Amino acid sequence: QVQLVESGGGLVQAGGSLRLSCAASGRTFSSYPMGWFRQAPGKEREFVAAIRWDPFGTYYANSVKGRFTISRDNAKNTVYLQMNSLKLEDTAVYYCAIGPKYGSTSVTDFGSWGRGTQVTVSS
Repeated sequence: QVQLVESGGGLVQAGGSLRLSCAASGRTFSSYPMGWFRQAPGKEREFVAAIRWDPFGTYYANSVKGRFTISRDNAKNTVYLQMNSLKLEDTAVYYCAIGPKYGSTSVTDFGSWGRGTQVTVSS
């Protein structure tokens, strides 16, 4: 079973940047697509971005496309989410998860959730 630990969250001003990390342990990491989700207070958890290694591919929610970049380092068993041009509406707890169904944006298609890392964007 895979364990995921997110880090890198914090408080940032609108327009700023953060890089989130998701460290995986427990079993083979590179075989599975990985995803980032977020959940704002009072809202449902929503898809942000996902990545697979072989063949390589990424896809994003429309709300973050062009601002966020997902990447992975299989040697370090880590997935990253580079977030630029942050907006107030990006404030949320960010989670990473494993998703056997590459191409899905559904929360129910992902598992082994981490505990999340808080991102707060201020004006």
